[in-house]
Amino acid sequence: MTPPAVLETVEMHSGGEPVRIVVSGYPPIPGATILAKRRHAREHLDRYRRLLMFEPRGHFDMYGVIPVEPDLADADLAVLFMHNEGYSTMCGHAVIALARWAVDSGRVAARAPETPVAIQCPCGLVRARVAIEDGRAGAARFESVPAFAFALDAAVELPGHGRVELDIGYGGAFYALVPEAVKAQVPLAHPDDPDLAFLYGTILTDGTDGAAAPSANICVFAERQVDRSPTGSGVTARIAVQHARGRIALGEERRFAGVTGAVFTGRALREAGVGPHRAVIVEVGGRAYYTGTARFTAEADDPLADGFLLR
Repeated sequence: MTPPAVLETVEMHSGGEPVRIVVSGYPPIPGATILAKRRHAREHLDRYRRLLMFEPRGHFDMYGVIPVEPDLADADLAVLFMHNEGYSTMCGHAVIALARWAVDSGRVAARAPETPVAIQCPCGLVRARVAIEDGRAGAARFESVPAFAFALDAAVELPGHGRVELDIGYGGAFYALVPEAVKAQVPLAHPDDPDLAFLYGTILTDGTDGAAAPSANICVFAERQVDRSPTGSGVTARIAVQHARGRIALGEERRFAGVTGAVFTGRALREAGVGPHRAVIVEVGGRAYYTGTARFTAEADDPLADGFLLR
């Protein structure tokens, strides 16, 4: 098979979680909608995901972003997200990095004190704001798509452990929120599109709510990938569940910490609705940093050109 052309990337991280942004070399991704583009990438271009996410260019827990043409008129840019198993529908840590990158790269003109950046994600339009600090882009915050509690006090049977209770929240992707790891057995549905109705990750918490001190937010997603950051869409889901339980009022801020100790903030801004669900728009804040740039390719006679994973 002919190896792909040179792929150029910008490398960033948010809270220690990598964000590999493809800036050139990716083949065109057709599709009338962003979810159609996501399906096309999954079905026809998956070799490129493996090449960039897998070893020897990536690793088991690598995360990446593919900019694509938006199909929403008010979007500044549109993106697909990729990881070790496939293509997620939302990624808060990546949105925080993308917002800063969009301003720094000139894709969106900087405007003090905050620059708005509208990013079309597979789950919908996400509006971010980037602080301009001493003339440069800094911390970012974004407003989620409508987030909601899909299930409260659901229960699943975990082999070897018995019955485990959990909540399921949606923050651009579905998460099981539990005090221990579990694979949810609850059928999921999203009123906007069936492509959004899958369990993306499980979030392990310390049982606190993030009011007095940052609450542990340890996310295992995709194919057992461990998020280094507090997980922006996971924070969104947790805020939605807290609001549904009456444990947080609109405007109240909570803090959540990932495995590196990095902290994201979250608060419910206003109520919304999506299908039969009472939802909220959640604001998540954090900071991203640059780690470098890269140029990747593959030689035609390399037996490991498409990459591999070790765990």
